[in-house]
Amino acid sequence: MGMSASGSHGETRAVPYINVTPLIDVLLVLLIIFMVITPLKPTRFKALVPTQPPPSQVEVKPNPLTLVVSIEKDLKLKLNLDDAGSVNDPAPLSQMLTSTFKTRRENHAYAPGMENRTDLPEEDRIAKAVFVKAPQSMKYIEVVKVIDAIKGAGGNPIGLQIDDLAQ
Repeated sequence: MGMSASGSHGETRAVPYINVTPLIDVLLVLLIIFMVITPLKPTRFKALVPTQPPPSQVEVKPNPLTLVVSIEKDLKLKLNLDDAGSVNDPAPLSQMLTSTFKTRRENHAYAPGMENRTDLPEEDRIAKAVFVKAPQSMKYIEVVKVIDAIKGAGGNPIGLQIDDLAQ
């Protein structure tokens, strides 16, 4: 004997049926609400590209906190004017930068504009900017090795310079 929607004595019983149309409407409204309130991620990378400065006759003295790592054509490294190893052995450079940052931390040598920023930890306020100066003809992998050594020593931010060096 087959099962039917009618009861045992000929009475009909309601078959359960879920109407999903209102549920889809509610789902779409919730989806729109979440899409509107979700913050958008920035989609661009802000890069500050330097422009050629106007010619001037005034002698500008460099900031004493400026650190420049120069890569010579023979792959020797110099930190400002001191020898700092080579590209293939950047350990002396890392040691020099680490000791420089330690001295700056002890002397409270803050980056420009960070002197009064008490909302930041002192470690973030210390001047740790390092510039890498290399000839344009230098292979990229050689410069990356130096940047890795600088980051390992704690340098941040790292800027790249290509001017004043012969190709």
